[in-house]
Amino acid sequence: MSNNWYEDLNEYIKLGEPKPEEKTVAWQTAIGLQAVDGLTTSEYLLETAKENIEGKITIKEANARISNYYEERSDKHAIETGSTVAVIFSGRPTALVSEKAFSFTPAAWMSIHRYLFKDVFMHAGEIRTYNISKNEWVLNGKSVFYASYDSIPMTM
Repeated sequence: MSNNWYEDLNEYIKLGEPKPEEKTVAWQTAIGLQAVDGLTTSEYLLETAKENIEGKITIKEANARISNYYEERSDKHAIETGSTVAVIFSGRPTALVSEKAFSFTPAAWMSIHRYLFKDVFMHAGEIRTYNISKNEWVLNGKSVFYASYDSIPMTM
């Protein structure tokens, strides 16, 4: 038996599930990000979020439930109004905000983009090769200033 019991046991410390308060803030952040884009959430999403916050299901299970629920729906109006994308997408930022491990690197940013938008954009996780603008309702129809595509690698 090792005399350094502290070091032997220390290797088993893992980052676990966030506390309910942290989960609540993460869900509020994710849903708030969607509200900025004028997207709404459903009762199903809110119930799933509550189950995650209460520890009944993990964030991974919440994301799977949300995704499966909306894949099976045939409510074309919800799809057309964007609420389905909003709901499917909302669990992903929640998982990221809840994550305790993070590195502020270009590879991490590209990985986050891929994770968030994998079912939305074919180019998820890739650096843009063209300039963009997006009219934001919160800015009275004006766009934020996005970096020029050719400066992104240097900026990162």
